[in-house]
Amino acid sequence: MEKLYRLGLYEKSMPGSVTLKEKLRCAREAGFDYLELSVDETDEKLARLDWTKEETESLIRDICDTGCPVHSICLSGHRRFPLGHPEQAVRERSMEIMEKAIRLADRIGVRLIQLAGYDVYYVEGNEMTRLDFLENLRKACETAAAYGVVLAFETMETPFMDTVRKAEEIVREIGSPWLQIYPDLGNLTNASVLYGTSVVDDLETGKGRLSAMHLKETVPGIYREVSFGTGHVDFETGIRKALELGVRMFVGEFWYTGEPHWKEELEFANRFLREKIARAAQMGSLNKNGKGLIL
Repeated sequence: MEKLYRLGLYEKSMPGSVTLKEKLRCAREAGFDYLELSVDETDEKLARLDWTKEETESLIRDICDTGCPVHSICLSGHRRFPLGHPEQAVRERSMEIMEKAIRLADRIGVRLIQLAGYDVYYVEGNEMTRLDFLENLRKACETAAAYGVVLAFETMETPFMDTVRKAEEIVREIGSPWLQIYPDLGNLTNASVLYGTSVVDDLETGKGRLSAMHLKETVPGIYREVSFGTGHVDFETGIRKALELGVRMFVGEFWYTGEPHWKEELEFANRFLREKIARAAQMGSLNKNGKGLIL
């Protein structure tokens, strides 16, 4: 039986002034299979969590009209309101965001929410922030279980969770089937340089717990806004390992930075990443018969 994969597009690769319907259309026209919706720390994006029934139904109609689904949500709003923040009011707001995000996912048919792997972000972390983070994470997983929505940690750029190994330790401690790992290949590459480790070996520690993968370009110490093909990420090797471990959902993560020909950038990113995935599948070590993986 033919094995399939899907390549999504990170919403923030397009101008913020473009409507969601137009973003869906552009993602489809550029060759992507779906859009990853952003709920970041800005008031504008957090307001999506309070969409009315009519606004939610409007998005569903737009998905039907454009033929481009929304398969995942990148929930980075916890950077501003983290689950482990020292102030109780902030933690309460973080849980409100979490619960609303799960309900939004349920309403629009999203099955996967990517979480930022931070206990805190703008303040200093300690053992208490970690314990509060874990306590709230357990509560979040109970809500996710009730709605059938998977939560998955992105491997980040800070030491708290910059490797799959660190994410796996927390996922194992929580012990919920609704909490998994969503590695970022660019961030993992930078971590491998920092620690002198192997991206492939690190991915292996997450075997059975990897839900999807962000495909992002980086250079040492720089985690954002690096153009594909200009950094140090070994996409083919990382993707090959992800495929071997069962990952079939990938998202091209990059940012719109004001370039006038941004639609052409979408098309370039799609070609670049699909070529990397195809080559990764043909590298020969995925199957014992040496034929690679059929996609």
